[in-house]
Amino acid sequence: MNLISRRTFANDQDSILYNRIAWRILPFLFVLYVVAFLDRVNVGFAKLQMAADIGLSDMAFGFGAGVFFLGYCLFEIPSNMMLQKVGARLWITRIMVAWGIISTSMMFVSSPTSFYILRFLLGVAEAGFYPGVVLYLTYWLPSYAQSQGLACLSLGVGIAGVIGGPLSGWIMQTFAGMGGLAGWQWLFLLEGLPAVILGIVVFFYLDDRPGKVRWLSKEQNAKVVADLDRQRQSFEKAGATHTFGSAFRHRGLWCLVFVNFALLCGTYGVSFWLPQIIRSLGEQTLLQTGLISAIPFAVGSVCMLIVGKHSDRTRERRWHASLSILAACLGLTLSAALQANPFLCLFSLCIAMAGCLSAFNVLWAIPGTLLTGSATAAGIALMTTVGNLGGYASPFMMGWVKQASGHLEYGLYILAALTFAAALVMARMRPQSQPAALAASH
Repeated sequence: MNLISRRTFANDQDSILYNRIAWRILPFLFVLYVVAFLDRVNVGFAKLQMAADIGLSDMAFGFGAGVFFLGYCLFEIPSNMMLQKVGARLWITRIMVAWGIISTSMMFVSSPTSFYILRFLLGVAEAGFYPGVVLYLTYWLPSYAQSQGLACLSLGVGIAGVIGGPLSGWIMQTFAGMGGLAGWQWLFLLEGLPAVILGIVVFFYLDDRPGKVRWLSKEQNAKVVADLDRQRQSFEKAGATHTFGSAFRHRGLWCLVFVNFALLCGTYGVSFWLPQIIRSLGEQTLLQTGLISAIPFAVGSVCMLIVGKHSDRTRERRWHASLSILAACLGLTLSAALQANPFLCLFSLCIAMAGCLSAFNVLWAIPGTLLTGSATAAGIALMTTVGNLGGYASPFMMGWVKQASGHLEYGLYILAALTFAAALVMARMRPQSQPAALAASH
């Protein structure tokens, strides 16, 4: 079974080689990504019990949840540059162990102030993880195969969305009072420890770059290094930026930064308010709400894989991304307009999530074609830094609009307008051609 479609490659030899690499690194990175999202979102479930215990108001919780992204954004670029300097294995180990310890320490929160501090530190600790993983893939896979690799990783969002609610609810209900600890304290403990354990495993399992790895033959090591070096040279000849400072002057990069910000606004805006949107459609139990909330993530995950494979096979990014974003815009608009019909509203939310998640994979395969060298690390970090501000802005905007107007759907219209602008920007970007030298090698 191939993780990367055979049709992506020009011959069987390349397909076998790069799928061997994919099977070595992608399943492990996928598990890391699932754990990352569980640690990020479990605070929403912990609030159900924690708020009364530590005197946490809704406004205080919103600020504390959002301050995570401030710490994340402030340290995103420095973290990604350190990854390139010291190596992926050591730096991802540091990231995971640090965030696991801090996430576990959330069980000792006793006041809103300590909640704010630990949430900020959690953002600082986790900064650089996703862009670091994206950068790591560029060390191992050619650009035309990266979208499918990213799709495999991004499935972690869907899996975390599907299992996070039921798992967190089960832990809080089952372990409440055990050992004198509240259910929410057990939640932080049991969902934080895996990050520490996996962080240690990273150090022994991942290799920084191809060249001398034991699980590839000498010839395979040499071929991967030659392929990626040929690709880098071709991109540089085609005008790809390669220095740290020049990345910030690249117009195409800033277009990607805006598109990523809009997509994350849509994704976090819907994800944060999805349970409330679904509960407003009809009366359900909490378990039913959680199960229904998983449907858009499941649909989005399937569409993400399909779009990623087709984008890699055709080696086209711009229209795959822009049309996916346009689908997200349509889904957001319809979900706001069809609030009176539960089935059609849920169907529209599935379209919105499918569009957002499908666009992400293709979008994150583009920086490696515009930038090389240290510029790639800088560009990826910049995209993530600015984009994650959407994780704070859109849920806050949705809450403010609902409080001011009494209508949550007005916020969905605003997100739809933002994603429509992103689709236009993406469609107008000048596509980067595949490197001729690499194509000739096939």
